[in-house]
Amino acid sequence: MDTRVLQEYLPIFAEAFLLTVKIGLAGVALAFVIGILGAFIRYFKLPLLSEAVKGYVELFRNTPLLVQLFFIYYGLPVMGIRISAEICGIVGLGLLGGSYMTESIRSGLEAVPVIQTESALSLGMTRSQTFLSVILPQAFSLSVPALVANVIFLLKETSVFSAISLMDLMFTAKDLIGLYYNTTESLFLLVVFYTVMLLPVSFVGSIAEKRSRFKMFGD
Repeated sequence: MDTRVLQEYLPIFAEAFLLTVKIGLAGVALAFVIGILGAFIRYFKLPLLSEAVKGYVELFRNTPLLVQLFFIYYGLPVMGIRISAEICGIVGLGLLGGSYMTESIRSGLEAVPVIQTESALSLGMTRSQTFLSVILPQAFSLSVPALVANVIFLLKETSVFSAISLMDLMFTAKDLIGLYYNTTESLFLLVVFYTVMLLPVSFVGSIAEKRSRFKMFGD
């Protein structure tokens, strides 16, 4: 391990790290938006839309992100739709993550016992009040572990962005290895920066899971 090489590569990896985090967080945010909308549509069984969301979930959960990125980045221009590599990464990650978020949130909503709804309605609450004040908070608490796992999964999936020429962490590592053959140093920095990106998410997720269990069960 050459420390001089590490010092030389550190600013390059730091720049790639910032790009990876920016695209990753934007993709995760888009995934949450899609997941919430999709979960509500499926939970309330809206005609036609519910089936469309179900088809979307099955399609994106059963195809690799790499294939989706290739279609968006290389396929859409054939139809006259051109987007930048960064937007492609955000959209691809958001669509993949949205399919997982949809099912996680929907499972949380459906896990709330029916008696909770019946009890709230019997106390004079409206259906909208029941959903917002009774069902939604419990559903969120139940969904937290799955949502945290999805976020970590999506951030790790950013490693395939190099396939569409994004100067992310993986692209930088492969590029430097190919040019200068400093494999050990490049892979070491790659592992370090991915750990720096994912450890805080895992830590915050663990806290969120504990707090959600405390609110649910009071222990």
